[in-house]
Amino acid sequence: MQLIPSIDLRGGRCVRLLKGDFANETRYEIDPLALLQRYHALGARWLHIVDLDGARDGLLANRHLIASFAAEGSIALQVGGGVRSAAVVADLLGAGVARVVVGSAAIDAPEAVESWLRQYGAERVCLAFDVRLDGAAAPLLYTRGWLEATRVTLWQAIERFAAAGLKHVLCTDIDRDGALTGPNVALYQECARRYPQLLWQASGGIAGYTDLKALAEAGASAAISGKALLEQRMSIEELRPFLPAA
Repeated sequence: MQLIPSIDLRGGRCVRLLKGDFANETRYEIDPLALLQRYHALGARWLHIVDLDGARDGLLANRHLIASFAAEGSIALQVGGGVRSAAVVADLLGAGVARVVVGSAAIDAPEAVESWLRQYGAERVCLAFDVRLDGAAAPLLYTRGWLEATRVTLWQAIERFAAAGLKHVLCTDIDRDGALTGPNVALYQECARRYPQLLWQASGGIAGYTDLKALAEAGASAAISGKALLEQRMSIEELRPFLPAA
C-alpha cells in the first residue's frame, strides 16, 4: 500500500475541513507549492489535490494553482473537486494532471462518466465516493462537496461502472474525515472483499502509523492523508514503508 498525501485548496490556501463542514475549516500557513515539495522530498510519488471551491460550487477556482503544480513536474497529481464535465476532464489532463478524480458526476451523469473512462482509460480516471453509514451500516453516497445525501449505496455505484473498466476508487468515510479518529477499517475490508479487482484508496480518519498498517492489512492499495501529514503526526521512519520513493 502506498501513502498519497492530500492537499485541500480553498481560495488558493491549504485548508482542512472537519467532516466535510465548510464552516469548520482549519487554515494552514504554508505555501501549497512548498507543501508539494515537502511531500516529494519525503518520497511520495502521487499527490491528491482537492479543489474545495470546485467541490462545492462546480467551478475550478484553483485551476491555475493546480496547473502550476503539474508544470512543476516532480510528482504525479490526481485532482478532484468540481470535475463535472468533459471540458474540465480534458482541461485538467491537458494541463498535465495524471489522473482526474470524479465524484458527484458519477451519480448525476453516469453515462458521461462511463464515456470518460472509456475515452481516457482507467488509469486516468478515478471515481470518488463519499459515504456515511446509515442505521443498517450501509454506505450511502453524498455529493456536492458532501452537502447532498442520496439513497444510492457504494455497492450500487460500483456495479454501475464495473463494465466501463473502472479500476481506481477513492472512498471517504465523511464522519471520520479530518477527525484523526482512525479510519473505518471494516468498510475497506468489505470493499476489498466485494471487489478485489479494484484498487481502493482509503480516506478519512488517518492519525498515525497503526492506521496505515491496518489499512494495508485490510486490502487498500493506497491511503489518502491530509491533516495527519500536515501536522507531522508521523515520523519519517513510520512513513517510509508506505512511500515508494523514500
